[in-house]
Amino acid sequence: MQSFRTEIENPVVEKDILALEAKIRQFKEGNLDEEKFRSLRLARGVYGQRQPGVQMIRIKLPYGKVTSKQLKRISDVSDEYSRGRLHITTRQDIQIHYVDLDRTPELWSELEKDDVTIREACGNTVRNVTASETAGIDVDEPFDVSPYAHALFQYFLRNPISQEMGRKFKVSFSASDADTGLSYMHDLGFIAKIQDGVRGFKVMLAGGLGSQPRHAELLFEFLAADKIIPLMEGVVRVFDRYGERKSRAKARMKFLLKDLGLDGFKALLEEEQKAIPVQTYPIDEAAYPKVEVAKVDAPQVEIEDTEAFEIWKSTNLIPQKQEGYSAIGIKVLLGDFYTDKARLLADLVEQYAAGELRLSLRQNILIPYVANDLVPFFYNELKKLGFVEAGYNKAIDITACPGTDTCNLGIASSTGIAEELERIMKVEYPQYISNPDVVIKISGCMNACGQHNMANIGFQGMSVRTKDKLVAPALQVLLGGGTDGNGNGRFADKVVKVPSKRGPQALRLILDDYDQNGNGKSYADYYEEKGQMYFYDFLTPLSDVDNLTAEDFIDWGNSERYEKAIGIGECAGVVIDLIATLLFESEEKIQNAQEAFEENKWAASIYHSYSSMVNSAKAMLTSEKAKVNTHASIIKDFDEKFVASGRIDLGQGFEELALQLNKNEPTEAFAKSYLEDAKAFLKAVEKFRKQELAEA
Repeated sequence: MQSFRTEIENPVVEKDILALEAKIRQFKEGNLDEEKFRSLRLARGVYGQRQPGVQMIRIKLPYGKVTSKQLKRISDVSDEYSRGRLHITTRQDIQIHYVDLDRTPELWSELEKDDVTIREACGNTVRNVTASETAGIDVDEPFDVSPYAHALFQYFLRNPISQEMGRKFKVSFSASDADTGLSYMHDLGFIAKIQDGVRGFKVMLAGGLGSQPRHAELLFEFLAADKIIPLMEGVVRVFDRYGERKSRAKARMKFLLKDLGLDGFKALLEEEQKAIPVQTYPIDEAAYPKVEVAKVDAPQVEIEDTEAFEIWKSTNLIPQKQEGYSAIGIKVLLGDFYTDKARLLADLVEQYAAGELRLSLRQNILIPYVANDLVPFFYNELKKLGFVEAGYNKAIDITACPGTDTCNLGIASSTGIAEELERIMKVEYPQYISNPDVVIKISGCMNACGQHNMANIGFQGMSVRTKDKLVAPALQVLLGGGTDGNGNGRFADKVVKVPSKRGPQALRLILDDYDQNGNGKSYADYYEEKGQMYFYDFLTPLSDVDNLTAEDFIDWGNSERYEKAIGIGECAGVVIDLIATLLFESEEKIQNAQEAFEENKWAASIYHSYSSMVNSAKAMLTSEKAKVNTHASIIKDFDEKFVASGRIDLGQGFEELALQLNKNEPTEAFAKSYLEDAKAFLKAVEKFRKQELAEA
């Protein structure tokens, strides 16, 4: 691969990008273990696709905010390095696909010219911080959560405590008690509150979806805003040390809290307080960029179809708390739009609104700060772009992940069935265009990127096997989930599994029943009243696989016979010495600690030193084929196998050495002494390893 140099002015970002380029080269030359390269690559937003040899790039857009300038930059990058399609995710990111691995550093460099990052968009990191798309304009919000979401994003970006956790960590902010940020399904969820004139948040802990959804627990009924970042630092430190690392299926915060209990978790959180560099972290909301709305006269326009315009206004126009303005919702089918229209949209909002867009958790676009007298003009302009479909955030607005289109883990098509279900609803159930009370979501596998298990009506991609051992695509039908508000939600029940081609008929039966018997109840309340078996009884005939036709073996959006294929491998690496690689990484971590120390970043230096020590201990335990499931177990087992047995003399226990970090405040003196301890520990381990190899 050819080397390239960045033109980024920020030296931290430039170093990051050049490091990615160097690691790609090392990997391709066979000098970097595939698993370690995958971890590094993912933490830089570079994700393997189902199609071999190409990458998906996830672009991190905190709380879904993207300026006109940034959207144009993203469009340019997509055209140059991808195929011109932009995909909005359920975490308010944008994904582009079919990118050559060798070109990812250059792509990243181009994005950063307009302050757009891919850093920590994937991997075992703090993922994109999400928020209500109406933050800042919501008529019910006590205050704008955007400055707080942005401050939290900035604090944890490149923070050493959250670079190599056991699994990802997800955070959300909700503008009001409606909880449109879905706090109950996040590792940390914040709901805006004001108490005695003080801004703060209700805090929910350790929710999650996936194959085993878990409702978040209440951590604080109210926590002052200047406490949320220190709180999250403590939570992340506990998760990093005690969270599972070996079994990915058990490596989320929800499982740690289940094992420890809330009181046990709080006790560990208390143990970390001394190590946290700040006990309060005031967030200056006044310093957050002020909205600048374009000052223009409303052009005279003529609406050709007034009935369509009125329907659109009733479903896609959102009132703002700012007098004289409304927000316009754009319903984006499957979250996919293209760069030609993206540029025109960016120009439109720059010239006639506030020059920014918000991407939503339901894969849509919101244009804030549209002057009310400009609404007819916007309607006509958006119509030219094909962006005036009615039904924004209504029942007909179906959420779906990419599924088998591009994802390695997809089992069945989610986008194909989503398109068909939307088509059926428009034709057969037009009344649902204006129904906000039924939410339909689809995921291509159990990982729930489409959030199917918190929907009123959810579908999960699966497969079924006939008596003749033939395999057909299938859908698990889930019912009864929903968001109740103020941190409360319901997870859907698995009701029945049907062949994918019967998904539309399943939806018809569900909606027909609701129309006939719902009597004005919300769908979640109606489901709760009837119970799981009521729905199972009328849906179960669809699950019969004894009468499948040839058509049933072809998934939605495909023309070829279905073939179950999960986790297609990426590029295979050569066999290398894993122990040596781990010890080399420990040296890199010490170098990071040294650099942070020289920059007067004491807390960061301390955590790099800690990571080096634990990584060195992990290397030795790996050589013994011992389990390395959590940092806590690594520390304990190293003491038992190497220190207590006298094989390595540290002059003290390894736990005593390593866990100095939460017994001391992050001062310059401690950072310096702890760095020397990390160097000495690595030297002792390397000496032992060298002797061990010599005697082998």
